[in-house]
This record gives sequence, C-alpha cells and structure tokens, in this order.
Amino acid sequence: MLDLVPISKTGYNKLKEELAHLEKEAAEVRKRVGEAREQGDLKENGEYIYGRQQLGFLEGRMGQIRAQLNRSEIVDCTKVACDRAVFGTVVTLLNLKTQQKMTYQLLGPHDADIDNGSISILSPVGDAIHGLAVNEKAVVKNPSGEHHYEVVEIAPSPVE
Repeated sequence: MLDLVPISKTGYNKLKEELAHLEKEAAEVRKRVGEAREQGDLKENGEYIYGRQQLGFLEGRMGQIRAQLNRSEIVDCTKVACDRAVFGTVVTLLNLKTQQKMTYQLLGPHDADIDNGSISILSPVGDAIHGLAVNEKAVVKNPSGEHHYEVVEIAPSPVE
C-alpha cells in the first residue's frame, strides 16, 4: 500500500491547474502532429518529429502530476494544531551559532518552495524540527556541516 504524502490545499490546486494547462497544450500538440503526419515523409518532417518529442514530454509530466495527486492527502494548513512543528505550521527557528532567526512553513515535497518560505517536512531541516515544540532544539547534519537550531515560535498558516 502506498503512503499518502501530505499536500496543502493551495499546492493541490496548483497541481490541478498545471495538469489542466498541460492537457490543453497536449491536445493542441496532438492536432499539430496529426497535421504534420498528413504531409507525408515522417523521417524528414521536423514539425512531426519535434511535435512527438514535445508530446512525450507533456505526457510524462502529466503522468507525474497525476501520480502526485493520487498519492496526496490534502491538509488545510489553517486548521492544524500549533503546539508542535507539524505539516502546515509556520515555524520560526533561531540558529544558535549565528543568532539569526528564520521562518519556514513546513509543507510536503510536492508544494515546498524555499523561495517562498516553505520547506519540505522531508528535508534535513524539516525532518529535524518535525514534532518539536517551542524552546526545543534540533541538530541538522548536512554537507555544509552541523547546525543547531531552537524552535522559538510556531504559528498557523495564513493560507490553506
């Protein structure tokens, strides 16, 4: 049995939108490939060859998205308990060496985006702090060395 991977409502909806866009694009490419096929000699028909390659890429990505959606468990991040750092919570960490604070939302691997302030619960930092309460400490080992953090705040997500 496959383990379900948590995903935010927002992340799930983004994947559904991307899938709809790709399905529309694939239909257009199929039409162009059909028209190119009617021109004859397929070995030297660049439009046909490129169209088939593009269609393969689109179908591969659509398959990935469908698999992600099928293995996903939707979680409303605005309704998770904030007594511990769990999926959907916004966690502020203190780097005990540099005294710098950083804030991340803990999300699943399908919708985590470091550029937008979210990390995967499966990442080294996410895994280390998952389940911790305020004032608890974590050690994160990664290629750049060992880092020590303290959870200073846990808040609910502002988005689903």
